[in-house]
Amino acid sequence: MSLMSRISRRWPAGWPLQPLPPSDWARQQPTYAGADPKLISAALERAQARPSGNWFVLASSREVRADRPFGSRIGGTELVAWRDTAGTVRVGPGACPHLGAPMALAAVDCGELVCRWHGLRLGPRSGPGWVPFPAHDDGVLVWVRLDEIGGEEPTDAPVVPARPAGRTLDAVTTLTGICEPEDIVANRLDPWHGAWFHPYSFQRLDVVSAPAVTDVTEADDRFLVTVTFKVGPRIGVPVQAEFVCPEPRTVVMRIVDGEGLGSVVETHATPRGPGRDGRPRTSVVEAVVAGSDRPGFAVASRLAPAIRPAMAAAATKLWRDDLDYAERRYEMRTRTS
Repeated sequence: MSLMSRISRRWPAGWPLQPLPPSDWARQQPTYAGADPKLISAALERAQARPSGNWFVLASSREVRADRPFGSRIGGTELVAWRDTAGTVRVGPGACPHLGAPMALAAVDCGELVCRWHGLRLGPRSGPGWVPFPAHDDGVLVWVRLDEIGGEEPTDAPVVPARPAGRTLDAVTTLTGICEPEDIVANRLDPWHGAWFHPYSFQRLDVVSAPAVTDVTEADDRFLVTVTFKVGPRIGVPVQAEFVCPEPRTVVMRIVDGEGLGSVVETHATPRGPGRDGRPRTSVVEAVVAGSDRPGFAVASRLAPAIRPAMAAAATKLWRDDLDYAERRYEMRTRTS
């Protein structure tokens, strides 16, 4: 018996970290039979039918500050965000209504934007050519409501996923690819690819249940998986997790059993508009919100500034691969002969 086998036999079953057996990537159980394209397409269609209230994720809460503006685009619309003197997030058009100067380069003074071209002061109140947009800060992400782009019945607030209660640790990463939001969502509604496409992060991934193609109730519209998150070459954290879509551009992976119960990974797909080549750009804004009642987690949460970069780096590595997946899907479904 090998040393690792002896360690595994004596390892306490109740510990969150568990030893992993040697894994041969090519010899793991194939998952293509479960990843039925019709099932994934049906789940995507149901997600796209849910209301969003015209809300889009703009950025992480930490990116929008009171000392400088934050510029971005959603659906081709240029936007600028900042915080007023009370710390409230404000979002307005990205171009100055005078001569079109970029307000992302403006100065912030007394909670208002001051255009660097001619000193025009703009704030949360509407004025000639300047109408701020409804904004929402949920503490992790900043959302903006764009009714002309969304085209739905507007709501007062976005559909923010339920997050763990108590002390939490969060990290947000953003990557942009040549695809549309549905390609990002479809990627996340295929949990079967996890251990094959991301063997550096996942092992022992098994889809316990998946929704049917038709006649699916709201309660049954979820993917339930068991998976071990690798934290080292031969050690990982086994959990059970569900994947659900609370609105058309969001997929939430929530831990429902195991270490970090209630913790979530939120994948938000934000359309940025066409690039210079005319093809669409979509950003993945992924928020990891972790919680735990273990005493050590309180220490970890106090070290959040040092831990967040590692959390964001792990998500970035995953999504660099998955954007290839999403971009390939976009290319194949829009390919013309």
